[in-house]
Amino acid sequence: MRCYVVIELKTGEFKPEYAGQLNFYLSAVDGILKTEHDYPTIGLLLCKSKNNLVVEYTLKDMSKPIGVSEYKVTCDLPENLSKQLPSIEDIQNRIRESDSKTE
Repeated sequence: MRCYVVIELKTGEFKPEYAGQLNFYLSAVDGILKTEHDYPTIGLLLCKSKNNLVVEYTLKDMSKPIGVSEYKVTCDLPENLSKQLPSIEDIQNRIRESDSKTE
């Protein structure tokens, strides 16, 4: 399956108008970028919080595939991920190395 995915991140609670805005973006991507070989564009709206009933009524009659989900901000990275990512020092060293190559 090949399709475009539009992800929109909101810093507050879900509002019905967010779905209309995302629907506009999906229509634009489908009209400009999508080819006959692509499936319809999928929209994902990430909000800090949501009321499931408001989301349900907002999306009820929309024909485009849109999902709404909540996110949590945390300062702690799970251990299995922290082992896979470079340390701050590694990133700083790579930046210094990159800068010295361009000089």
